[in-house]
This record gives sequence, C-alpha cells and structure tokens, in this order.
Amino acid sequence: MSFWRHSLRLTNLLFNHAQAQTKLAESRNIKRWVAPTIREIARRRKKLDPEPANSRSSYLEWNYEMELHCLGKRLGETFDERLLKEALVQREWANLQEFEAKNRGDESFIVEQHNQELAEDGYKIISDYIKEFYEKSYPADIVRALHDYLTTDEMLAHVAKHLGVADLIIAVEYPVETKTLSDAFKAIIGALSLSSNKTRAELFVKDFVISQMNGKDVYDIWNPEKPYDYLLKLLQDKGVEEVEPRLCNQSAVNTILANYQVGLYNGTNKKLLGIGWGETVQTAKDTAALDAIQRIYSSHVSK
Repeated sequence: MSFWRHSLRLTNLLFNHAQAQTKLAESRNIKRWVAPTIREIARRRKKLDPEPANSRSSYLEWNYEMELHCLGKRLGETFDERLLKEALVQREWANLQEFEAKNRGDESFIVEQHNQELAEDGYKIISDYIKEFYEKSYPADIVRALHDYLTTDEMLAHVAKHLGVADLIIAVEYPVETKTLSDAFKAIIGALSLSSNKTRAELFVKDFVISQMNGKDVYDIWNPEKPYDYLLKLLQDKGVEEVEPRLCNQSAVNTILANYQVGLYNGTNKKLLGIGWGETVQTAKDTAALDAIQRIYSSHVSK
C-alpha cells in the first residue's frame, strides 16, 4: 500500500505543478498557442529569400561627394576626385544611362565615364608588382601560384569590401557582385597611379594586397602535383644526380593507424635532404620531398 500511496502523492505533486505553470502563463497573458505560432513563423521566414539590403545612398543624410573625399582620406592617399569617382562607376551602369537617355531623346545627356580603362591599368600595376615582389625570393612556378592567388576577383573584392568601397560603387545591382567590387578596386589603383604616381600605387598594392599573405604559408598555396619528381628535377639543375630514399621508421603496420617515416638523402655525400611521414611509404616519400623543396628554397631566401 505504501508504494501506491507514494505514487499517488507524486502524481498529485506533478498535477499541482502543471496547474501552477498554467496559471502563471495565463497571469502573464501568454496563451499556449503563442510559442508554436512563433516557431512556425520563424520556420517560414527561413524558407523565404533574405530581405533586400538598402544601400547607404538611400538615406537622407547621404552626401556622395563628401563620401568620396572621406574615402581618399581613409586610405591615406591623395586622389584626383574626378578619377576616383570614375573608378567607382560600373561600365554596365554607364551604358544603361546612355541607352535610356537615347530612348528619351535627351540630347543634353553627358556620357558617364566608367572604370573599365582604369581597371585594366590597375590590374597591370597589381600583377607586375606582385611578380616583381616575389621573383626575388621564389622560382617562377611559385611566383605564378602566389600571383594567381592574390589577383582573383574574390581576393580583390574582399580587400575592397573591407576598405568601405562597396557602398560607393555606382552599379546596376545592389549588393554589388564580386566582379564589380574587384573591378572597382583595380580601378582605384589605376586612379591612384594617375593622381599621384606609380610608386604610390605599388605601395598601395603592397599594403593592401600582398599583406593578405600575412599568417599564410607559401607552401599551403603552392603545392606541386608530384613533389618527388619536382624535387628530382630541382636537384638535377643544382648538379645532384642521385637521391636515396630510406625507410627510417614505421609503426602500426597493417592497421588503419599505420605510419611510415621516410628520409631522402643525397646519393653522393649521404646528406639528409628532407624527411616526411605518412600512412603509406609513397605518401611519406612525397612529404619528405616537400620538406626537401622547402629547405632548398628557404636557404635560397635566407641568402
């Protein structure tokens, strides 16, 4: 009987607690249907497209000329404001304005200058300076990989966005696309070169583009497809004809945790060139080749 009494008492306690919670909700004017309804609204909202963003130019206090002036000051450069404005005008937008003016028969319309030529000039400055900067330390294939990494539209758009350029671009779309942001950044470089000089433009590239390599390893960006074959060719150019791979250590063989250590040695003087680890002998050999390549290029840079 004591068991049943205990169960009945526990049931009564739970019932009283539920009643108390119900009264509390009612005292706060919160109905039971509120929470499920809010959850359903949130679920439906997630399924919809995101609400369109409003550009800063849609606000009443927007002053475009002042914003252009502030952009130059924020970048720490002296621009010809006519060129800076031109650098931020998308070609498609300028063409659209001209087309609409012709349809209206507006003979007084002045054709807007767009940023295509400035972008081409700016890209050449960016490209040439990156190559010149890295050619002092690395061979052509690594320079090419770094150049391609730093000059992608995604990278240049990333830099432009964080410099506050996005809201100043005059374009047919908003938010502006990656290509539009990238072209505007290239055009700003071109405008700076004409406003000041090429040296100032190159320093700008160094400060805002090459600085994107901070905290990154060159060998995470450049990775040869066949490291061992690449190493053999590199060593042959340096007069080393023979490379001797040695299995230095192994553990957990024939299991999923297998690990091999391979060292690569100069076949002539038996000097260690590189060492690597991997789950297979071939993987360890390739890792050792990458280590050897890094040692060769690191010694070249230090000189």
